[in-house]
Amino acid sequence: MSANASDAWQPSYLALAASGELAERARVARQRLRHCDLCPRACGVNRIEGELGYCGAGALPRVASWNSHHGEEPPISGHGGSGTIFFSHCTGRCLFCQNYPISQLGNGQTITDDRLAAMMIELQRMGCHNINLVTPTHFVPQIIHAAQRAAESGLRIPLVYNTSGYDRVETLALLDGIIDIYLPDAKYADDRVAREISGFAGYVAANRAALQEMRRQVGSALVMDSRGLAQRGMVIRHLVLPDDLSQTRAVLSWIARELGAETYVSLMAQFFPAYRANERPPLDRRLSRAEYRDALAALSELGLENGWRQHYGPR
Repeated sequence: MSANASDAWQPSYLALAASGELAERARVARQRLRHCDLCPRACGVNRIEGELGYCGAGALPRVASWNSHHGEEPPISGHGGSGTIFFSHCTGRCLFCQNYPISQLGNGQTITDDRLAAMMIELQRMGCHNINLVTPTHFVPQIIHAAQRAAESGLRIPLVYNTSGYDRVETLALLDGIIDIYLPDAKYADDRVAREISGFAGYVAANRAALQEMRRQVGSALVMDSRGLAQRGMVIRHLVLPDDLSQTRAVLSWIARELGAETYVSLMAQFFPAYRANERPPLDRRLSRAEYRDALAALSELGLENGWRQHYGPR
């Protein structure tokens, strides 16, 4: 069950900003760019000096779009929308990526940390309920610095870390007390498949360690205010793939066993063949109703009752 928070709640990063800890975290995080090890690939390139690793990201943040978004889970979107900031580049190479111009081609605009902070403030002024950082892993140092600057300028809404789940515990530790809501994927339970169709090396161990660290920081329950808006906690997303390439039952079984049945899970059925999916059957077709019903059955049998699901697949 969700916990209820006080409507007088404030995001935890404000205390870190007031104490000077947020500025120190930003300084420490930036040093990581000199021998980049932010994601599990640990490329070791010097991004400050212009070197590029696997993700292709540089020393400055690159943003593809930012706006109020109403398509997230209900406690995230609410009535005013989630203030999404879509970062360019990615630590993965999903053959079926629906946002491949952003993730694979790097489309977007390079900005400063101060401009990123200003975006956060502008999204808050638009009435957004939170700042939703989409594909943020490779820009964690810049995000921390921007959060510090935004807090100094009046940012007072939760920060959401919306990630593929391919994260390093050491990087997530820099975000402890900064991120209020974690929105990670749990994509696979098979490293071979994760590498073949998403380009992730060692995904399963990295993902599970990351999920456990997120749970340590914010808990597995979702804390909401009296309006039903998320203030703190974690929601794990799992996209069901055709022919069970996503190993859904194994993924959900691990979540129930290791993180607890109270964990919020968003079971997604919206897969469609995008980008290069046609090159790799069965990704060349949509999910069937029967396949999604099997995923729903696993969710129910494992006692994962909190979260969101689509009761029928697309066909």
